Amino acid sequence: MKALTSIEHSLAMAVSAGEGPEGPPKLADAVRHAVFPGGARIRPRVCLAVAAACGNDDAQLADATATAIELLHCASLVHDDLPCFDDAQTRRGRASVQYAYGQSLAVLAGDALIVLAFRTLAAGAAKSPLRLPALITMIAQSAGTPTGAVAGQAWESEQRVRLADYQRAKTGALFSASSMGGAQAAGVDPEPWRAFGDWLGEAYQAADDIRDVVGDPRVLGKPVGRDVALLRPSAAAQLGLQGAVTYFDTLVAKAIEAIPNCPGAAGLRALVDSESERLVPRESLEASLRSAA
Repeated sequence: MKALTSIEHSLAMAVSAGEGPEGPPKLADAVRHAVFPGGARIRPRVCLAVAAACGNDDAQLADATATAIELLHCASLVHDDLPCFDDAQTRRGRASVQYAYGQSLAVLAGDALIVLAFRTLAAGAAKSPLRLPALITMIAQSAGTPTGAVAGQAWESEQRVRLADYQRAKTGALFSASSMGGAQAAGVDPEPWRAFGDWLGEAYQAADDIRDVVGDPRVLGKPVGRDVALLRPSAAAQLGLQGAVTYFDTLVAKAIEAIPNCPGAAGLRALVDSESERLVPRESLEASLRSAA
């Protein structure tokens, strides 16, 4: 089974486990709306690729780890789209959860996804229960405070913030969880994989900053120009568009360089290269830079 197909299946099973005839149907619909259809699913893909590179002796735990991280990512998007943050009407090419179901159900759907993520992780550890405490601790830290995704969102409320701190928390933390989680699920020391996830996550945030300036909302499936409108920290705002592109290229190179020596290193490098081009297509970017000159 291809990785993306396997990820979608695991997500469908996890979401179904959180449903039941006794539950409120609108909340169940809102949760499904938040998860399906998905984006590139890059975080679970990285997690599974690292697990495979480390031997992946417990496929069930690796799948559960990848699924839990993607559910946390989906929760962060639901909350990010709320009126108190981006007030976004669209996400992934259709109505955001808050626009489709209302603010109250969006808050609850995001909360439900966070709980479902840890329920999924716990259920997947039957074969390797001794690996579960470290996985829960690491993933919880990547989602919470002081340096996880929640902290990353909170930095937007501060008057002063270092761009690297903001990017590392808001986006990089779940990428670090993806790389380290893949290793931990396979029973391998996760620390050598931290730098790879850190650099990759920062590169993704830099790409998001660039696309917020030159991206097509019809392609991105979400509004653009929000960083400027909301006065958020941004590589494009601090470095200029060309500087942000150079910064992105540097981060991608550092991510590739940080991949530990392992049998799956070549595949991981190819994954990063393909994602780099998907995120910041050179041909369309050069046209944007020429028009801005």
